[in-house]
Amino acid sequence: MTLQDFQISDSLRGAAIGDLTEAALAEYLKSDAIAVDTETMGLLPQRDRLCLVQLCNLQGQVTVIGITKGQTEAPNLKILLEAVNVVKVFHFARFDIAALRYHLGIQVKPVFCTKIASKLARTYTNRHGLKDVVQELEHIELDKSSQSSDWGNAANLSEAQLNYAANDVRYLLSVQQKLTAILKREERWEIAQECFQVLPTLVTLDLLQFKDLFEH
Repeated sequence: MTLQDFQISDSLRGAAIGDLTEAALAEYLKSDAIAVDTETMGLLPQRDRLCLVQLCNLQGQVTVIGITKGQTEAPNLKILLEAVNVVKVFHFARFDIAALRYHLGIQVKPVFCTKIASKLARTYTNRHGLKDVVQELEHIELDKSSQSSDWGNAANLSEAQLNYAANDVRYLLSVQQKLTAILKREERWEIAQECFQVLPTLVTLDLLQFKDLFEH
């Protein structure tokens, strides 16, 4: 199944290989916040390539962008992800920001990480994976069966893979709003913002392969 086929059969508002279209860029730039996720061939940016970038806005417009092997830039995506007036909402932003910077040279800003927010807000649990957070706050059970799969052929992914990729961004903005409300209620909003602001520095250290820098 191609990205274009999936767009027609499953009502995605956008699908592309290589970059955002001009029309999609213009639409997303109208947003105060967008949800972002990536799919890669593994967990090491220096070894494992970036395969997909998924986006969603508050209107439910989902775009899945296939990144081709050897691709080093996506100009429209860069404009969007570096736009200072649009907050980019990730779950475990540290990984996605590193992948986007290493493979496409994108310096993502500003950022909201729902995993960090969950750890600060939901201190009554140690379950902070996206599936757990969405299940509690949105009452929706995500199908994670395609999480560990071959994303390398972005132009010809299975329907299950594309549904998985899209669902990883569909609920993030609603989750962000609910976590923000808890953080403000519990007077942890300021520390959350400070955590988000330090993420680019942590990503730089990760890419330079520094580990446990702040340990004794």
